Amino acid sequence: MLVALVHVHVKTEDIAAFIEATIENARNSVLEPGIARFDFIQQSDDPARFVLIEVFRDADAPNKHRETAHYLKWRDTVADMLAEPRVGIRHINVFPDDGKWG
Repeated sequence: MLVALVHVHVKTEDIAAFIEATIENARNSVLEPGIARFDFIQQSDDPARFVLIEVFRDADAPNKHRETAHYLKWRDTVADMLAEPRVGIRHINVFPDDGKWG
């Protein structure tokens, strides 16, 4: 499993629209066979900051995800909502075993 943590800082006036667009992307992303999990969380002490937690089943899944219509729509929709470029950091799974993911 590959786990990507994508940190996003959104302009305050765009928080609601960003949430709406990202939930639509997340709902479609979890239907992809290469995605085991897609979580979307908001920072409690700074509601303009979010993290996308994307768990991919294999090394090809992130590239396939970035080719989907829903991802491309999300990317283009939120581009002007960002206060700064998003930062994605890739991780490898340690625990639980890969078979324990959804």
